[in-house]
Amino acid sequence: MRRAIILVIGMLMAAAGNGLFAQTKPAPAAKAAAKPATKPAAAKPAAKSAPKAQKTSVKKAAAAPAEGAAPAEEKVARRDPFESLVGRDKAAADAAKNLPPGKAGLQVSSLRLDGIVRAPNGMIAVVTNPQARTYFLREGDQLYDGRVEKIAMDSVSFHEMGKDAFGKPVERQVNKRIYSSAGEQQ
Repeated sequence: MRRAIILVIGMLMAAAGNGLFAQTKPAPAAKAAAKPATKPAAAKPAAKSAPKAQKTSVKKAAAAPAEGAAPAEEKVARRDPFESLVGRDKAAADAAKNLPPGKAGLQVSSLRLDGIVRAPNGMIAVVTNPQARTYFLREGDQLYDGRVEKIAMDSVSFHEMGKDAFGKPVERQVNKRIYSSAGEQQ
């Protein structure tokens, strides 16, 4: 039994090596371009003596696009099948493009707390956005999707207002700490 399996595998490998299972590939454009201009006249008689089936494959190879060029039907953009159809991420990305300037354009989820300063007129939180721009926030400042509730010596509390996947309004309390613990978001 083992000999029969080895024999069959050997025959398949030999057939694959001889090209019995290989498909015909079009000639690369580089080889066609490398031929001198006087050669095509000599190539015509050889093509005439070839059988009719080979002539059509030569025509198909000539009509095929170059290796680097993509066929026209592959240029069509297709939707990612694993992307959420609800559109929550897309809506957030579109909103991020059209944010107002300054503090009014800051999103609570994207802020990073860099420091807290005690000033004579209250506490000031030093935050940065993903574009590495620094902002100074005080209690009561209004942001794009929330407001600053309370600033303590080691953390800032935000009241975030957003929408869930179905468009229902959702409000939650977000606390950002300077020295976050393991597993905590910063």
